[in-house]
Amino acid sequence: MKYEDKVRKLNMQMQQFAKKDIAVAFSGGADSSLLLKIAVDAAAACDSIVYGIFMYTMLHPAEEAEEAKILAEQIGARFRMIAVDELQGAGILDNPTDRCYRCKKYLFERLLKECTSLGVSTVLEGTNEDDLHVYRPGLQAVRELGIVSPLADTGLTKAEVRRLGMEYGISASEKPASPCLATRFPYGTRLSYEAMRKVEQGERYIREKGFYNVRLRIHGDIVRIEVDTKEFPDLMKEREAVIVYLKQLGYHYITLDLEGFRSGSMDSFIKDVNL
Repeated sequence: MKYEDKVRKLNMQMQQFAKKDIAVAFSGGADSSLLLKIAVDAAAACDSIVYGIFMYTMLHPAEEAEEAKILAEQIGARFRMIAVDELQGAGILDNPTDRCYRCKKYLFERLLKECTSLGVSTVLEGTNEDDLHVYRPGLQAVRELGIVSPLADTGLTKAEVRRLGMEYGISASEKPASPCLATRFPYGTRLSYEAMRKVEQGERYIREKGFYNVRLRIHGDIVRIEVDTKEFPDLMKEREAVIVYLKQLGYHYITLDLEGFRSGSMDSFIKDVNL
């Protein structure tokens, strides 16, 4: 299907949803921001309400909450925030291979409860077409709970989401993906908020030096840095400062992954993506 046809189909689908109040699971990233914008535009013609519901979790960088609030209000949605402790609530302290399923189910059950109190029956989330072809156990929970994924349903890829978001002038369109901090640790690793906050600090430090995609993969006292391969020379220029900072955080060995940034690199040994 051509890009223009996908966009037309998405808008038609959203016009149907907008006949009633809508809730969008809103993270402030490119996917959910586009979804929220299209929902708000469609709802304006129906005089219905669109809620952007942000799940304030301990597995994501803390600054994302304020950024999401500002963006949701700019788009014109009603922003709501739900605070959760998914390490305990979702039973993922030992970082199991189905962590994403358990976490998504826990988060969306909480979100659905909030939607019930608001009188909202249509809940949308931002999975795109590309997400359907990699290891995403959380999608099973989304389907089980009846959450709608319009971007995936219309076949929009991540690149097309970013393109459409830029056409709408959405500031988050070029924002790099920011998956939960548990993805920085091998499956089976005991998770702690202290360890994840260290990762958050380290990644922020490197991003602030101008790097786009940054992941710190943690293997005990070894940190494996992933950045885009084209940025290797720039990272080498910052080598001494990065080493000093990461060692101050408590990592003993600082390494650069020669394969560069790969989304979901901790999932490389998992073959079954047919959920």
